[in-house]
Amino acid sequence: MGCIQSIRCKPKTFRDSIAVLEVNASIDSNPTSIDESSGVVLRYRTPHFRAQARVLVPPVAGKETWTVGWIQACNYMEFYNTYGSKGMSSWELPDLRDGKIQAISDSDGVNYPCVTWGVPVCDSNAPQLSGIRRDQSFTTWLVAINQATSETVVLQTIRWRMRLHIQVDPEKPLGQRAALDEPFAQEQPQILGKNEPIPSNAMVKPNANDAQLLMWRPDVGDPVLVIPPKY
Repeated sequence: MGCIQSIRCKPKTFRDSIAVLEVNASIDSNPTSIDESSGVVLRYRTPHFRAQARVLVPPVAGKETWTVGWIQACNYMEFYNTYGSKGMSSWELPDLRDGKIQAISDSDGVNYPCVTWGVPVCDSNAPQLSGIRRDQSFTTWLVAINQATSETVVLQTIRWRMRLHIQVDPEKPLGQRAALDEPFAQEQPQILGKNEPIPSNAMVKPNANDAQLLMWRPDVGDPVLVIPPKY
């Protein structure tokens, strides 16, 4: 039945008309790669998270500009390197760690993490690294943003996690020290049936790379700030 006198039948808005036709998300099946070519640091690269989508975008009013893309945030981070009985170094996001924020802006970079063989607060680089542990949780949103008004439409929400455990025997020769422990393969991402809102911190500075700091936490003595946050 048609609108009587058009009873103010409003055309569908951009928010109501934009549609997600297909979404795929995965973490590469290859295990974390380990590089012991340096006598100063151990390098490793975790498998990449990947997401892609097909989106049907309706006609846009001439005065409007919309951007469709991905926003990612880190919700949880445990990231430490042990040095036998000496202690551990730990990459930390203080506000996230202390529960002051729910999430912090992040992106899936291709950087190659490095961990020193020696205790990071000592002049000696004698190998003492004995283990690396990492457990991070992320949320990734597919969004459309109105560039003039900052109106944000959440189109899809994806959750994923990255876990890592590397055992290291510092007594072994370079090239034979590190071994990947479980999990060898990562859990695959979850594409949620119901979208989640984006925490305000995920949309503003600082991002995780700029806000993180490196602490040395000895088994005996006071913690030491090794690398301060950039932001």
